[in-house]
Amino acid sequence: MKKINITTIALLVYLIVMSIIGWPGNNPGNNYTEYFLMVGATLVIIILLRYLQVKRLRMRDKWNKDDDPAKQ
Repeated sequence: MKKINITTIALLVYLIVMSIIGWPGNNPGNNYTEYFLMVGATLVIIILLRYLQVKRLRMRDKWNKDDDPAKQ
């Protein structure tokens, strides 16, 4: 399993655990909009980090391929 997958899974598990712990519950006056916006924003950040990690690895592989004269 690639490091990217492990990192993404770990961050998603962390988000799920923290979402369960931070659930507003049945208390009157809870702000569910803020709760779901925070969870959504965190999910967007996790997806962005995954995209950037994949892009970085592709660029690194391309550079390594270009630098290695035996592969040309």
